Amino acid sequence: MDKTIVVNIEKCLACKSCEIACALTHSKSKVLEEAVAESPRPQRMVTVEAADEFAVPIQCRHCEAPLCIEICPTGAIQRQNEESPVVVVQDLCIGCKLCMLICPFGVLQIGSERRAIIKCDMCWQRLEDGQEPACVEACPTKALKLVSLQEVTKPKRRAASKQLAKEIKKKSKSKEK
Repeated sequence: MDKTIVVNIEKCLACKSCEIACALTHSKSKVLEEAVAESPRPQRMVTVEAADEFAVPIQCRHCEAPLCIEICPTGAIQRQNEESPVVVVQDLCIGCKLCMLICPFGVLQIGSERRAIIKCDMCWQRLEDGQEPACVEACPTKALKLVSLQEVTKPKRRAASKQLAKEIKKKSKSKEK
């Protein structure tokens, strides 16, 4: 996928707005007052975890070569193409939990009905409508962002280039002496 959700943990307040927005977006009614009374109750697919003094929203990374897709015995976990998110087809899932065991990030969870796996689908319907994932849109501090991989790697390349140039200059000056 060319896009990914990144988090700036220094901005995260642990307010859990992302969790609520996720659950609401995946609810039947899409209305908070109605969603709280739904059965089964709407579930979040992003989790804010404590990590030392930080809070870290964690969701599916939609890996390039997802182990969850490879291990799924029924083909319930799938991706339409290389640019689409990894999704779970609920009717195909038998709840064997093999994907939960193999996921390196621990983001897959068993649904409240105890039958099928649920996981972040990057709000693919919202993406198709030109919107951001619900968790990104709901974050009051903009700790969550939907960015292209180029946006993530370009500043890193620039910083690495500057650091290399700085070291070369330093070595050149020491050779001159």
